[in-house]
Amino acid sequence: MSATPFRIFLDPKIHFLRAILLTNRKTMARKKKIEMDIVNPNAAGIDVGSKSHYVAVGQALEDVKEFGVYAEDLVELCKWLLSYGITTVAMESTGDYWQNLYVELQKHGLEVILCNGKFTKNAKGKKTDVKDSRWIQQLHSLGLLSGSFLPDETTEILRTYCRQRANWIDLASSASHKMQKYLKLLNFRLDVVVNDVCGLTGLKIIEDICNGNLDPYSLAEHRHYNCRKPKQEIAKALHGNNREDYLFGLRQELDSYKFFQRKIKACDVEIERLIKSEIKKSPEKKKLKTSEKPYKRINKNAVDIKNFNQVAFQYFGGTDLMAVEGVSHATVMAIMSEIGIDGFKKFKTAKQFCSWLRLAPNNKISGGKILSNKIPKGSNRLKIALRHSANAIGNLKDTHLSDFFKRIAYRKGRQAAVSATARKLATIIWTMIVKNVPYNPPSQYLFLDQKRKMGIAKRIKKQIAKFDIKPDEIGLGNSLSPNYNF
Repeated sequence: MSATPFRIFLDPKIHFLRAILLTNRKTMARKKKIEMDIVNPNAAGIDVGSKSHYVAVGQALEDVKEFGVYAEDLVELCKWLLSYGITTVAMESTGDYWQNLYVELQKHGLEVILCNGKFTKNAKGKKTDVKDSRWIQQLHSLGLLSGSFLPDETTEILRTYCRQRANWIDLASSASHKMQKYLKLLNFRLDVVVNDVCGLTGLKIIEDICNGNLDPYSLAEHRHYNCRKPKQEIAKALHGNNREDYLFGLRQELDSYKFFQRKIKACDVEIERLIKSEIKKSPEKKKLKTSEKPYKRINKNAVDIKNFNQVAFQYFGGTDLMAVEGVSHATVMAIMSEIGIDGFKKFKTAKQFCSWLRLAPNNKISGGKILSNKIPKGSNRLKIALRHSANAIGNLKDTHLSDFFKRIAYRKGRQAAVSATARKLATIIWTMIVKNVPYNPPSQYLFLDQKRKMGIAKRIKKQIAKFDIKPDEIGLGNSLSPNYNF
């Protein structure tokens, strides 16, 4: 019995059959391929450039064609895609070059997926425009690309006005700093006696200096009654050297500052006109009224819209965002211009909204261990506005959000508290707008032992009410307060 398997093992026929079997297995393993389902059969990929666009409708070299960036080239591109039966197109959001092409593709009825460039940079080998367009087409055909957030047309127009206004504010700030520089060179220490050089007192004094009045005592007469420093100290700070070259530079910067302020006012007019025109489209919104909020301070750089609290309440259809502590006029304006009302509805949950804002931790887990849970890098204007509001909340006292801020700051520091509070603000705002829920914070914060005590008392009350137990029946007698009701 023991010799038989030994003879079989030495038999050359068995060795030959075994070798053939192993060879067939290796051949089958080489031929085996993992196939993926094509989600978008009529898909195209476009590599956007500054001087030309490369369009791929397939993976062959003859399926790629280059087009120019002029208006007639974009029309020709769209017609070429329609001739191949293309229904959906994917392209990267490269700079500002994609915008005109995006509009033209939508005009011709094509579905456009605008994706982030970091999701399309995994192709190996040499990088060329042809390979990039083919790689984008392949990813889009397999359904591996997701579109970026794009606001509706009204929000996009409002965004243009607000961003242009922000540019003018930056330029006005630069002119203000240069005016302060020339004042110091002239030895007019206006910055010491006045909090804001471009305030009511400061601007009147600078204008009078530029008009040729260099008498410190007559300049001090422009003091506003709210100014803390007396006229004598202001006059003492305005004894200068009166150099002509510095005075010339001061006049130039004052003219620039006034020019920028006129541009800012023009932007405010357009913003107010657009917002009120949107409110007029819905008669129901015009009837809405909210409570006054005199405690909300208005920054001088805020959009100059009369009764902005009421206008914002009507614009959001009865959602009072100004009721949230820390939310200012600038925060509400950023929400209007960066995402709009319809933009919130594109996010199914508040967690998705916070993730889009990059306020949620980016958990990286491997082998069951958390390698990193930091917040992703990158900021948009709405995230910056929410972080400013969160920082302001940290300076408040005895509010629900300020208590939350201080608890996080005590454990992890102020920087982490700003991010956590900004995320909480984003969740609150999403819930208020999408679910049409008013802001109703709890009156006080309950710690863990207090929550447990409240839960136990609630369960006991349910049991007593269920079995209709009287205090005397459980031996409590008169030990309970007569005002205690079960």
